[in-house]
Amino acid sequence: MDLEVGSILTGKVTGITKFGAFVTVAPGKSGLVHISEISNTYVNDVHDHLTEGQEVKVKVISIDENGRINLSIKATLPPPPPRQPRGDGRSFRQGGGQRQSRPQQAGGQQRYAAGSAPARTPTAATVPENSGDSNFDDMLKRFMQDSDSKISGLYADRKSRKRRG
Repeated sequence: MDLEVGSILTGKVTGITKFGAFVTVAPGKSGLVHISEISNTYVNDVHDHLTEGQEVKVKVISIDENGRINLSIKATLPPPPPRQPRGDGRSFRQGGGQRQSRPQQAGGQQRYAAGSAPARTPTAATVPENSGDSNFDDMLKRFMQDSDSKISGLYADRKSRKRRG
């Protein structure tokens, strides 16, 4: 029997290791089914999916220059159903992944926790006048200027607070 890449054969599991299983596909011909090629789902332990002596359908996925045969059980299985997105659209954190920030009082001013900012309404600096006519480079330039001015304002505020005590 001549083995070719892409052939689907029936073989017998002859050995199980932590990294996969050895399958005999013809007299004197055996190959390795790597742990990643056993199932469409995550395989933690090969023993959970295969037993020695079990007959399995395998596909020859490669034969290297030394004659080693790489097999796949997963390639003979029907494709898994497409993954469904979460129904509620929320992230893993409760509350949809949004951090809640509260203003803190500091010297008569409202101050916000690091990494948060008050809700703002769009200003002339953030909304281009001719939205349809401006290109990405112009919008990026305005954003960078706005961002730089905010950062420098925060930095100046911190420095003045240090001097006051």
